[in-house]
Amino acid sequence: MIWMQYLIPQHLLSRLMFCFARIENNYIKNTFTRWFINSYGVDLSEAVIENVEDYHHFNDFFTRELKPKARLIGDGSIVCPVDGEVSQVGEINNSLLLQAKGYLYSIDKLLAEDSRAEQFKEGFFSTIYLSPKDYHRIHMPYDGTLQSMSYIPGNLFSVNQKTTQSVDGLFCRNERVVCYFETEFGLCAFILIGAIFVGSMQTVWHGQINPPYKKQVQIFDYKGDDIELKKGDELGRFNMGSTIIMLMPNKKYKFNLQESEVVKMGQTIV
Repeated sequence: MIWMQYLIPQHLLSRLMFCFARIENNYIKNTFTRWFINSYGVDLSEAVIENVEDYHHFNDFFTRELKPKARLIGDGSIVCPVDGEVSQVGEINNSLLLQAKGYLYSIDKLLAEDSRAEQFKEGFFSTIYLSPKDYHRIHMPYDGTLQSMSYIPGNLFSVNQKTTQSVDGLFCRNERVVCYFETEFGLCAFILIGAIFVGSMQTVWHGQINPPYKKQVQIFDYKGDDIELKKGDELGRFNMGSTIIMLMPNKKYKFNLQESEVVKMGQTIV
């Protein structure tokens, strides 16, 4: 029930899951991992490590590496950064994005009143949900030079379809990490949204960002550090699954995606 999410200790439960997912006891981690694979229909044949026993702990399995040819990077200018399902895709009009039918939210709140929000007020966006069975490493959709990263504290509501259709301003409420990249398309924003049991996110340049959970917005400036990532390079990962949002500064480059479409990392979307 959605109302229970307002009452439960979201961060405490996420901390407990963080610890549980790193238990190395063979019986516990193997039993839980096999249950998870069977319950969610995970295809381990795509993974570099196919044997459950060879993972150090559950999170090692959850953030598993795929075989080199399991995902091919398309020739387009922009590729899909994750495996998942398209929750929403469309234009940003007057700084408003669509969360679900009947629910709009603002760029300003999503980006925690960052002054750069102005650059996306008439842009384009896509929201992609990663289900538990999906591959949970996140890759660059385009070539980009990292400008800055913002950690924005918040709640940890679930981000599944039922919750996105029920909790107003969900993505502005939840804990999130915003990465700003300078690209051939202009300044682009790439956002990792946290969720219940998904209170841990990391990037390749910073490592684990949370936990610990902070109470204030943290801004990391990378201008001058020459952190360049190419299309298809690993950007980061969710330690447990969640949602990503891509923001483009204008409507010139519209993603070739449709709502409810199942996507794979690397497929061409522009």
